[in-house]
Amino acid sequence: MQINLLCIGDVVGRPGRFAVSQALPYLVKQHDLHCVITNAENIAGGSGLTPQLYDKLRRYGVDLVTMGDHIYRRQEIIPLLEKSDRIVRPANLAPAAVGRTVAIYETRPGPKVAVVSLLGRLFMKTMSDCPFRAADQVLSQLPRDVKIVVVDMHAEATSEKIAMGWHLDGRVSVVFGTHTHVATADECILPHGTAYITDVGMTGPYDSVLGRRKDRVVRTMITNLPSPFDVATDDPRLCGVLVSVDSASGRATHIERVCVDRASGLLSEPDTEPD
Repeated sequence: MQINLLCIGDVVGRPGRFAVSQALPYLVKQHDLHCVITNAENIAGGSGLTPQLYDKLRRYGVDLVTMGDHIYRRQEIIPLLEKSDRIVRPANLAPAAVGRTVAIYETRPGPKVAVVSLLGRLFMKTMSDCPFRAADQVLSQLPRDVKIVVVDMHAEATSEKIAMGWHLDGRVSVVFGTHTHVATADECILPHGTAYITDVGMTGPYDSVLGRRKDRVVRTMITNLPSPFDVATDDPRLCGVLVSVDSASGRATHIERVCVDRASGLLSEPDTEPD
C-alpha cells in the first residue's frame, strides 16, 4: 500500500496559519494524503506555539506537529507537551525536557506513521545533545510494526542536515529539514530508500526577510540599532514536500516540492483564518 505524506515547513504567524487553513484541505483531497506533518515552532506571533493555535492546526487537518529551538518560548504549551500524543519535542534535548521524543499516528488505511524531531548543533544557540545519537536511540525503541518514520531535522547548517540524511538512509522513510525558512532544490530519494530535502521552506509571508518585516530587519542590519522584528503580512505561501512511501518496506517511492501561493487561486482574500 502507498501512503502519501505532506511535510509542511515552519509556519510563521498569522499569514502562515492563513495559508495552511486555505490550502491544506485542497492538498489533502488532490493528493489523497494520509498524514500531514507540520513544524509549528514559529506559529504564535513568529515564535512558539500555544494550545489554542495547536487546536487550530488540528482542525485545519494537521495530524502531527514538530517543533524546534523555540519549543518552550510560550510557557502555556507545557501542559500540552505533557499530555498530547500528536506533538514532539526535539529528541536530543536533555532527558528531563518536557515532551515526547516520538509520536505515532495511525492512518485511516491502517499503517502507522512515526515522527521524530531533532535539533542541529552547528550555529544553534540551544544547548542540545548529539542528534545522531538521539536518532539512533529513538529508532531502537520504536515498535516493530511501525515501518514509516519521518524525521524533522531542525538545523542551521546544511552540512549537518545532509549528514543526517546519509546517517538515516534506509532506516527512516523521510528526512526533511526546517529552520532556515528557505526551500532547497535538492529533494531526492537516497540509495536505500529515504526521501530527503535539506529544507522545505517557510509557510508564511514571503514579502519579508524570513517572515519578518523587511524594513525592520534591514534597518537593524544597517544601523545595529535594535528593532522589533514583527511578522510580515504580504505574499503568504504554503511550502513543503509531498512524499509517497511503500507501507510494507517503509521506503519512499516519490518526493516533490510543493509551494502554494496566491497565483494558485487557493489563497482567497482577505487574509483571515477560520476559527
